[in-house]
Amino acid sequence: MTSTGQDTTTTRQRRSRHNPHSPPHDSSVTSRGVKKGALLHSSPSLAEVKKKGRMKKLTQATEQDLIVGLQGLDLNLEAKTLSGTGLVFDEQLNEFHCLWDDSFPEGPERLHAIKEQLIQEGLLDRCVSFQARFAEKEELMLVHSLEYIDLMETTQYMNEGELRILADTYDSVYLHPNSYTCACLASGSVLRLVDAVLGNEIRNGMAIIRPPGHHAQHSLMDGYCMFNHVAVAARYAQKKHAVQRVLIVDWDVHHGQGTQFAFDQDPSVLYFSIHRYEQGRFWPHLKASNWSTVGFGRGQGYTINVPWNQVGMRDADYIAAFLHLLLPVALEFQPQLVLVAAGFDALQGDPKGEMAATPAGFAQLTHLLMGLAGGKLILSLEGGYNLRSLAEGVSASLHTLLGDPCPILESPGAPCPSAQTSLSCALEALEPFWEVLVKSAETLEEDFLEEENVEKEEEGPWQPPALAIPAWPVLQARTGLVYDQRMMGHYNLWDNHHPEMPQRVFRIMRRLEELGLAGRCLTLPTRPATDAELLTCHSAEYVGRLRATAKMKTRELHREGSNFDSIYICPGTFACAQLATGAACRLVEAVLAGEVLNGAAVVRPPGHHAERDAACGFCFFNSVAVAARHAQAISGHALRILIVDWDVHHGNGTQHIFEEDPSVLYISLHRYDHGTFFPMGDEGASCQTGRAAGTGFTVNVAWNGPRVGDADYLAAWHRLVLPVAYEFNPELVLVSAGFDAARGDPLGGCQVSPEGYAHLTHLLMGLANGRIILILEGGYNLTSISESMAACTRSLLGDPPPLLTLSRPPLSGALASITETTHIHRRYWRSLRVMKVEDKEGPSSSKSITKKVTQPANRGSCVGMITPDGNILDTDAGKPTSASPVAASTPDQAKSETTVVEFSQDQTSEAPTGEDTADQTPSEAATGEAAVDQTPSEAATEGATWDKTPSEGGAEMIPTPPALCTDNQTPPASPAQGATTQISPSKLTENLRTLDLNSEAQEAANSQIPEDERLLGEAAGGQDRDASGLTQSFGEHADADQVVLYAVTPLPWCPHLVAVCPVPESGLDVTQPCRDCGTLQENWVCLSCYQVYCGRYVGAHMLQHHEVSGHPLVLSYIDLSTWCYNCEAYVHHQALLDVKNAAHQNKFGECIPHSL
Repeated sequence: MTSTGQDTTTTRQRRSRHNPHSPPHDSSVTSRGVKKGALLHSSPSLAEVKKKGRMKKLTQATEQDLIVGLQGLDLNLEAKTLSGTGLVFDEQLNEFHCLWDDSFPEGPERLHAIKEQLIQEGLLDRCVSFQARFAEKEELMLVHSLEYIDLMETTQYMNEGELRILADTYDSVYLHPNSYTCACLASGSVLRLVDAVLGNEIRNGMAIIRPPGHHAQHSLMDGYCMFNHVAVAARYAQKKHAVQRVLIVDWDVHHGQGTQFAFDQDPSVLYFSIHRYEQGRFWPHLKASNWSTVGFGRGQGYTINVPWNQVGMRDADYIAAFLHLLLPVALEFQPQLVLVAAGFDALQGDPKGEMAATPAGFAQLTHLLMGLAGGKLILSLEGGYNLRSLAEGVSASLHTLLGDPCPILESPGAPCPSAQTSLSCALEALEPFWEVLVKSAETLEEDFLEEENVEKEEEGPWQPPALAIPAWPVLQARTGLVYDQRMMGHYNLWDNHHPEMPQRVFRIMRRLEELGLAGRCLTLPTRPATDAELLTCHSAEYVGRLRATAKMKTRELHREGSNFDSIYICPGTFACAQLATGAACRLVEAVLAGEVLNGAAVVRPPGHHAERDAACGFCFFNSVAVAARHAQAISGHALRILIVDWDVHHGNGTQHIFEEDPSVLYISLHRYDHGTFFPMGDEGASCQTGRAAGTGFTVNVAWNGPRVGDADYLAAWHRLVLPVAYEFNPELVLVSAGFDAARGDPLGGCQVSPEGYAHLTHLLMGLANGRIILILEGGYNLTSISESMAACTRSLLGDPPPLLTLSRPPLSGALASITETTHIHRRYWRSLRVMKVEDKEGPSSSKSITKKVTQPANRGSCVGMITPDGNILDTDAGKPTSASPVAASTPDQAKSETTVVEFSQDQTSEAPTGEDTADQTPSEAATGEAAVDQTPSEAATEGATWDKTPSEGGAEMIPTPPALCTDNQTPPASPAQGATTQISPSKLTENLRTLDLNSEAQEAANSQIPEDERLLGEAAGGQDRDASGLTQSFGEHADADQVVLYAVTPLPWCPHLVAVCPVPESGLDVTQPCRDCGTLQENWVCLSCYQVYCGRYVGAHMLQHHEVSGHPLVLSYIDLSTWCYNCEAYVHHQALLDVKNAAHQNKFGECIPHSL
């Protein structure tokens, strides 16, 4: 879909949702820019240009309008600049652990390791410490049900056996008498930081807490989590602090399904998750974790999933997801608070994640998020199970929150093909909902030139280096500042209104002093550039020629100036140019020596147009080029240097000096206007990519018209500048910081705001260990350049960028320019390649994907079977003598004439990946995920009522008369029935205390299982499953052709019963057709929304409905059985009686004959 050929409905949708009054944008009309020197054929006379064009001053009215507009920045209020990073770290959070498995990965040692690391690096003393507090029930009820909270509260009074039984009814959890207290304390810790950040006590914060929270759902523990801390914090911020928009970023390696489900219909919360998925094979095994789930109803487009479909993903993959997707959408969303579910299990060495991200990579992600919401950012610890990696990751993120520079990445590279595919799919799914993701109208065909050969370099497993410990520099001062009033000695003898006037630097410095910014910087003494320094970029003849101007008379100076393009010369010109270049070199020295982290050079005359042997466009010596060469000289090697030139005019001189040098990456964004904007010609065209060894290291983004603004520059940053910059991995960043693209500039005609420049600066500060220097180039509106440089200086000093309101999406013409450059440079930079979207939904293998769910401990066990061909299962080995393939059984399954089950001696279950670990017996592994390929309705035709559940290791079945397994059968007592409203917590506790734990039998069974297979894993939830695999034959002479009936006892309870809603007042209609296809065959009704859809082999519309909505429980209109998709099992419970009675009465004209 392109911006011009897209569906008009989609266009209306974007405009009405994000800016209902914005008209369509048209950048096709371009105006020729004011050339700094040569005459334009279509322009007025040179005299008129001088008086009315490039040399004009803004009228007083225009100047006043600009000042009024800039007052909205509130830059004068220095006191409003917040500082301080809050930290909540409470030893009470270590007072719970798994009572029955000392090796459980989520334990107190996690926080011990973090604390030791923070003390070692002196971070605890640098933070503002906050006391943790308990979350009140009313606060928890913003996300969780009261019944669920009450149930969790009762766990304080349970003994170990009772806790274990209750824990076994959930997926991947354990319980301790202090679990509830610690979970309340963990949630309250995040709420305390929300109050502090939104109450302007601190700038940002981090909650180092356990247990984690992002898997916890409305009424359900899951994946180590009891209460969803970030979800509660988001609702709390909205309710107490009137925050309207919250961004939640979840970088834990596991998908935070609990958080997603809490907000998937809410447009006030943008949820972004980047997680391991592997086509659903990784925990939590949900279709809702894939990129295709984007939210529902009004919340469509506000759920963003980036699923990783392979292990070993690196920093470059995570950074690419942030740059291409998260940051653009977040800037359009404009959050007022950013919450991070900060799991560190994607770090290299983590046993759960198996990824290869580094602590330095997480520092980068943290830095990128600090540019949002005015810096209001809170990190809440989630997972992370390699103690060293976890401690290093937390430390790196906390360093960044404190304002320390991001460590340089060891080997950033480019996103791998799998990551590019995931991003392409996510971008395609979300493009209809976000204007900023609109593709260019002039999207070109993919350029495959040399791409196949380059891609082959990525083939084969990538071996990560040993985990590097980030280095954090100790600095005396953060930002250096160079300025010398003597640079005002260069002025135009013939025209007092020339735009390159001495007042430019004076006004900038005065503004920096007014705002107190100059006082926060370390002012460095300036010096003239030496001849040796100048000769690295200019010829000796040219340097001598300029030196000679100092002794020329006025007429000679005028004549000499006319020999160059757009140049005036006065007696002080050479000294000022020499001083400007020397000041830049002095700042480079301070940065490379660690005297300061970064710096700003308020210098003139500008330099980026100056060629090796010629002055050009107000420029004499190329200060940024000389500074780059000086940096390489004093470092002793070819330092990798990134030069970003955001001056509105193309830096022709800088490009020519480095066009054959691969050690310097030159990126310029400028007005080009098809070659008619200064400096004219095709030098600034996108096709100019460098020469010889430097090919690909010159990148030109050529704007072909005026009115380019913040949205366009940020789009270029996200889509092109930063991806290439991270791949290049510079050791120093120099910015040719011209501000003539600023709003109000008389030459540029563009609309970049001071806030926009602040964001551009902040984003570049993540590179090169934070070593970045801004060197003033152009900019000819005194108010614009003063406010813009002040905004950039604030960013350099570590202040969060101001809130940036984008009044429009990127112009179509600007997107075309970005796209053109991107396609040209894709052959040189892998980070610019987007993989074709293929096999979006399909899993990479034919194996069935089934979430392994822990069941109640005392559920009825199902025993033995005779296979249809007469083979009898071996009781000891847990395998038959023959096997047939079959898919996992679901209620949507087709009718099958023959019941077949797959058993393989070598087969291992796909379930124990990620959070599913070794709690599986050999017999379970042998049987894998076999299930019966037959629906309940088929059993009815055989004269028996069927109930079936996929057992842990496969289907184990017995012949049974219909009376033994009817829907009216009273189920065995469930230890978890108190999770529903029918049984009070006190009654639940009483029931738990009377349960027979069957310890002897359980211990006997466990004694046959190897120790490493009985360890409580992440998705096993502490359940020691009954894996005895008992089988019975029914006679040695059984006829191979005999009809054999199979049955499995349904679950007496499941944790998803809370999703069942009351029967609609209109009742049920069992004859109702499928909503999608209209069929009357094998329909099911959803027990949450009561919509009717057909089964798998009719149209599979009920399965699709579950995948989209997440509603777990459905009722068959054929046999009135109830299936839970999440548990992959049939369920029979008191809570289902009303809906079953309603369906039975509609179907047969009477209530169910027998009651529970």
